[in-house]
Amino acid sequence: MGGGGSALRVCADHRGGINWLSLSPDGRRLLTGSEDGTARLWSTADGQCCALLQGHESYVTFCHLEDEAAFTCSADCTIRKWDVRTGQCLQVFRGHTSIVNRILVADNQLFSGSYDRTARAWSVDKGQVSQEFRGHRNCVLTLAYSAPWDLPGAPCAEEAGGLLVTGSTDGTARVWQVAGGGCWQTLRGHTGAVLCLVLDTPSHTAFTGSTDATIRAWDILSGEQLRVFREHQGPVICLELVNRHVYSGSADRTVKCWLADTGERVRTFAAHGHSVSALKYHAGTLFTGSGDARARAFDAESGALQRVFRGHAFVINCIQVHGQVLYTASHDGALRLWDVRGLPCAPPPPPPARGRSRLFSNKVGCAAAPLQPA
Repeated sequence: MGGGGSALRVCADHRGGINWLSLSPDGRRLLTGSEDGTARLWSTADGQCCALLQGHESYVTFCHLEDEAAFTCSADCTIRKWDVRTGQCLQVFRGHTSIVNRILVADNQLFSGSYDRTARAWSVDKGQVSQEFRGHRNCVLTLAYSAPWDLPGAPCAEEAGGLLVTGSTDGTARVWQVAGGGCWQTLRGHTGAVLCLVLDTPSHTAFTGSTDATIRAWDILSGEQLRVFREHQGPVICLELVNRHVYSGSADRTVKCWLADTGERVRTFAAHGHSVSALKYHAGTLFTGSGDARARAFDAESGALQRVFRGHAFVINCIQVHGQVLYTASHDGALRLWDVRGLPCAPPPPPPARGRSRLFSNKVGCAAAPLQPA
């Protein structure tokens, strides 16, 4: 089942594995962060590298791309802001005392999570810490943010300055008041590390995935656990929330689709030869990346495997889709561009409301894997 996808370009400029891949909001550029300590900017128009971002003293763990600026974080305990036109480093954010694992940018604030057990909020322009969030007993792995205007009628929503949600290897997620730094709620229930989370701001619901093989839904205002999604047989590595459906990728080699409002499992996407390390829904197609070094395209409605993209040598850590091109970034150090023309195309979902948090899903626990038969 599923024909092979053709590669349009292979970009092998990095000298180490690529840990993350970010697409700018305007779709003009891609940003890759690598084990070689550098990040690179790429044009989506021709696939060419347009800037090399050098300055970190250790590997780049994660990256985030805006239209005018790029942000990278590293095992050197710092975050850097870069000019996307010149490649010049504009700001270095110092303060964390261990690996900075995750960043996100929203409302002119930069949020970060670290192995030093803290999350922090920074002024994007000044590079100074505006708030520290302390309380986790182990590494902070994943982040999501809800702006004040996304929480109409919520107690103290305006005073809170928005809510930051963090997931940790201590098995909890926490909800923080951004303005004061206080912990609003601690979400307890998982029996393993929280590897990934996605936030649905209209319903003020967080979905968390864990090494305990479950997904849990939480009301971030009350802290109530709403439901538990149980069917995976291994850690839940990545999550995607689209049109009231939750897609979960797991070390059990499957993706499952669930109704967000009830927790009912409606579909399972199999055919992977190793852990599912990355997910991306686009126009009716679910794209997956796996530890078997292959990407796949499934019909999101029927679950049918439509195409397999072969060429990488190790685990695919991140995927993006823009136009008719699939971008895959791998631990083998390559960024590959694939032609996805001919796949069934459904109308795209409506754009998110202003300030809705984007998904930042972890790939913690995925290891490089040799090629295996599809």
